[in-house]
Amino acid sequence: MSADNPIAPGAVGPPDLRHGDKANSKGSTIKGKGQRTRRSLLDAAEEIFGAVGYHEASIVKITELAGVAQGTFYLYFASKQQVFDEVVSDLNQRVRHAMTEAAQGATSRLEAERLGFAGFFRFTAEHPALYRVIRQAEFVSPRALRNHYETIVENYIPFLREAMDTGEVTLGDPMVLAWSLMAVGEAIGMRWILWNEAQEVPPGVFEEMMKIIARMLNAPATFELSGDAILKSGTDVRSDQ
Repeated sequence: MSADNPIAPGAVGPPDLRHGDKANSKGSTIKGKGQRTRRSLLDAAEEIFGAVGYHEASIVKITELAGVAQGTFYLYFASKQQVFDEVVSDLNQRVRHAMTEAAQGATSRLEAERLGFAGFFRFTAEHPALYRVIRQAEFVSPRALRNHYETIVENYIPFLREAMDTGEVTLGDPMVLAWSLMAVGEAIGMRWILWNEAQEVPPGVFEEMMKIIARMLNAPATFELSGDAILKSGTDVRSDQ
């Protein structure tokens, strides 16, 4: 699974300070503290929303977990709804970054998918709230839900289109392929990491998934429907088998 271009280490956060730059040092220190407080609130909100759900979550619970005063919350977020939307956006950015970092060095589209999916599953194991928060967004913030998935797909499509142009992936609609690949990864992660409360997808499951992905990427279509039967290489395989 691919994502957007990787974020360079150190690209986020205050710049390095030169010795003796007192004015900038003070300003950057304040800015850095604010960023750390905001990060603490987002991490706490992610944990609370994932553990008890949006409706049972409260600003009091979030600030208590973050270790800040309740009034501090409102310096960064206007409401529980806003911090929820920010958590969705933050998880989106971080999971895409994790996938991109994992896929660095891949020499083929299939290898990029393998490494990217592995990065996705590692992130899911470390952040089980990813699934829980995103699924709540369907009811709490449909716009945030749609933006989450569409952002992933929009950054996925150029890589798939390039692979189609070079002949590495069978020609087709890269948008449909992106949505399909994303669905595979999400379903596998939900079943074998989230539901099992596991740290990884079992190796056998992962390899079977990669076989399916390999067929999705460059195996020519060999199936066609005819009545209630599926025809494969001239063999009649009934749909109820």
